Amino acid sequence: MIRWCVEEKNPLVASAASADIPAVASLPLPPTFKHTAAVYFAAVVAVALAYLVRLVMAPVLHDRAPLLLFVLPVVAAVLYGGRGAGLLAGFLSLLASFSLVPASARGSAPMLIEGLFFIVVCSGIGLLGGRLAAERQLARRASEQLRLLLEGASQYAIFMLDPLGTISTWNSGAERIYGWTADEVLGRHFAMLSTETNAPEIAADELERARTEGRFTCEAWQVRRDGSEFLANVTITPIVGEGRLHGYAKVIHDVTDRRASELALEKREQHLQSILDTVPDAMIVIDDKGVVISFSPAAERLFGYSPPEVIGNNVSMLMPSPDRERHDSYLERYIATGVPHIIGIGRIVTGLRADGSTFPMKLSVGEAVTPDQRLFTGFVQDLTERKDFEARLEQLKSELIHVSRVSAMGTMASTLAHELNQPLTAIASYGQAAEALLESDTDIDKALLTEIVSEISGQSLRAGGIVRRLREFVSRGEVSKTVEDLPKLIGEASALALVGTREKGVTAHFNYGPEATPVLVDRVQIQQVLINLMRNAIEAMQDSPVRRLTVTTGLVDDTTVQVSVHDTGPGISADAAEHLFEAFNSTKQTGMGLGLSICRTIVEAHGGRIHAVPHEGGGAEFRFTLVRPPPGTTET
Repeated sequence: MIRWCVEEKNPLVASAASADIPAVASLPLPPTFKHTAAVYFAAVVAVALAYLVRLVMAPVLHDRAPLLLFVLPVVAAVLYGGRGAGLLAGFLSLLASFSLVPASARGSAPMLIEGLFFIVVCSGIGLLGGRLAAERQLARRASEQLRLLLEGASQYAIFMLDPLGTISTWNSGAERIYGWTADEVLGRHFAMLSTETNAPEIAADELERARTEGRFTCEAWQVRRDGSEFLANVTITPIVGEGRLHGYAKVIHDVTDRRASELALEKREQHLQSILDTVPDAMIVIDDKGVVISFSPAAERLFGYSPPEVIGNNVSMLMPSPDRERHDSYLERYIATGVPHIIGIGRIVTGLRADGSTFPMKLSVGEAVTPDQRLFTGFVQDLTERKDFEARLEQLKSELIHVSRVSAMGTMASTLAHELNQPLTAIASYGQAAEALLESDTDIDKALLTEIVSEISGQSLRAGGIVRRLREFVSRGEVSKTVEDLPKLIGEASALALVGTREKGVTAHFNYGPEATPVLVDRVQIQQVLINLMRNAIEAMQDSPVRRLTVTTGLVDDTTVQVSVHDTGPGISADAAEHLFEAFNSTKQTGMGLGLSICRTIVEAHGGRIHAVPHEGGGAEFRFTLVRPPPGTTET
């Protein structure tokens, strides 16, 4: 059988008083009738017996030491009858002794001295007897309390062993746990309770270790009277007093259910751990101070850190700037206000790997509050492949849109050529007729010329109407706007725009004006503007010694918010600045010149303006404005 043992090296020696309890309890205690008439009658009888013995010895002693034999009945009366019986025996002894002394010697000095000495001795015997009786009463009371305590501990089997291991006491808890009555086990060796085949040898070893080490504790299988087995916590403590071993105290506690619960809990924990080990999303648990207390294997693979490198440190080590510096303040604000900004919502943010690279990730945070602590569990999903797929899909979509636009432009050009051909041909024909009329030598027919000019004007208006209707058709459509948190919107856009920029030496800084949010926008379109501007800035800084991208938000007035994107690149030339937002105008060799034109279209459709300004410290700065929602509008 398996045994779990613990030896305590500090010797535990029972006090002398504890060791003496069994000895004191074994003394003959005063009878229950000590204060009854029988006790006093016994005292009288004892004095009478002493008197008879003294009479028998009178021929030898004569009148010498008449009180000597009466000390014995006084002592016996005090021991077995208490002080009252002792006083009665002393008084009767004095009277009896006087009858043994001649009348002439009763007032003599020797007789008085002997009487006085007898009284002092009897008083001392009475005091000693009273103290002894009190100690016996205390011992009996302590013994009774100990018995009640042992009997009340019904969940524990508590019994005594003699120095050889024989069972000498057996409480009700032992009877309940083992099933044996006291009559069935008293006088038998405690090895009978073990399931081991070599139980006597193991029992002797346990007693020896308990004696030498002060206490022996282990978990071992025990057997009940019906043959069933249970796992028990076994404690054996030697009882030592006055320099010798009196025996052992053995305490048994049935821990079968507890161990079963522990094994079940351990099994559940292992099952849960196996689930967490196979979950594809990384899981990170932090406390209310931001300190990591759990780091899953998926998180280890995603961030490149081992658990010992992360656990015990602040979770901000997994974030790039500026989130790293602001995370603790975000956490403190939530704990103070209880207003969630990410907990239970989820957000796309940027993560920082051990090698310094960054990647976009979706972060979902849950909260668990217990009476003694508050924990936050973050589930992290790597969006790198998804973002790459979305970027590729967006590229294919852009290419398809481009092809569609080219096709549409061709169709539109053909339509324009067809629709405008007639009015333009008519204008040309009427112009030629007017020219021929003016060049002729004959008088000009004013009515005819007026008709020709009128036709030319009419055909021109017709051509202009065709172009106007086409422009209205192309520009027709409405922007779907919602109330959005501007820092969150910028954070999600930067998670995609800044992928791979850390390896290029680009650092990003975000300065959010606390009052410059929320805004009323089409989230996807404004993120397209931000991604376009940030990507342009990153490309512009590829040859710069300092590559710093700064995004700033601020309040222009009560209804307008401004967003600026600044880089440390070479800046914008004066020639390029004049046509910067025109379609098909680009400073890139491979660019189509539509990005900034689309940005202007989107911003203006939102009721804002976009422009570029030179920055004092060098580089280019693009600024665009957005509209704040009306008062009372809530975020989506």
